[in-house]
Amino acid sequence: MREEYHIISDGSCDLPPELVQEKNITVVPFYVSFDDKKYLKEGVDIGVRDFYQQMVDRKGVYPKSCMPGIKDYEEVFLPYAREGLPVICICITTKFSGSMQTALNAREMVLETYPEAKIQVIDATVNTVLQGLYVLEAVKLRDSGVPYEDAIRRLEEIRSTGRIFFTVGDMEYLKHGGRIGKVAAVAGSILGIRPVITLKQGEIFPSGIGRSRKKTTEKSLELLVDYMKASKLSADCYSLALGFGYDYQEAEEYRAHVLETLRKNGIVVEEFPIYQIGAGIGVHTGPYPLGLGIIEKAIHD
Repeated sequence: MREEYHIISDGSCDLPPELVQEKNITVVPFYVSFDDKKYLKEGVDIGVRDFYQQMVDRKGVYPKSCMPGIKDYEEVFLPYAREGLPVICICITTKFSGSMQTALNAREMVLETYPEAKIQVIDATVNTVLQGLYVLEAVKLRDSGVPYEDAIRRLEEIRSTGRIFFTVGDMEYLKHGGRIGKVAAVAGSILGIRPVITLKQGEIFPSGIGRSRKKTTEKSLELLVDYMKASKLSADCYSLALGFGYDYQEAEEYRAHVLETLRKNGIVVEEFPIYQIGAGIGVHTGPYPLGLGIIEKAIHD
């Protein structure tokens, strides 16, 4: 079946390449560098697993990420403009990156040549695996035959329901990456303290602290349970995912614990994928982020 519009996202969506291909999504990658000189395109020049392996092997080296350029977006938009196929492009929260503004600039350049082109650029207000869930909701709208303008409207409606509840291995990468903000005010400089963080509506908020991994992951799960219990919607109206960095075994064990805890609280969840957090976010979290993403489904079963 010919698609009526195409879904594009920047690399912050952190969806597996095979899923991107299966769902007919175009991803505009971020860049990452370990030396401030050579920038590698994520998923093209360097794989996510290789990126984390380098972080683990080269402790004390803090990589940097760089957003896609105008040319990157322009090259992606142009074929659809020529074809006359509308586009929905979903970008990482503007509070974390200028990726959306770059996409908007590229859009204006394309419109100079193809003034009839339809290119809607949307601020996801979230990032990483939660952005991925949001992108997948856009795909479901497209594949269900929801018209272009209606799909955009629905995506804007569900956007504010997105949450990530997560923790990291330590504070060092958050400090170095400049993403610490309010989290630092809570955690201070206490040795060995790990933060629990909530991401919502484009910003991160401190949600607790703990000395042990177990305490911070339990707190993240508690936040998810509280959010779902407070919702007026049933559990099957939400899409969830677990995001991890380097340690897949830990992620699998955590998912099993999450599912068991949700069941004990009367919350039945059928689908719960594990996605690897990409380099664009990993440079700020370090190799051991672990968290839970949730967003309302665009189409309720």
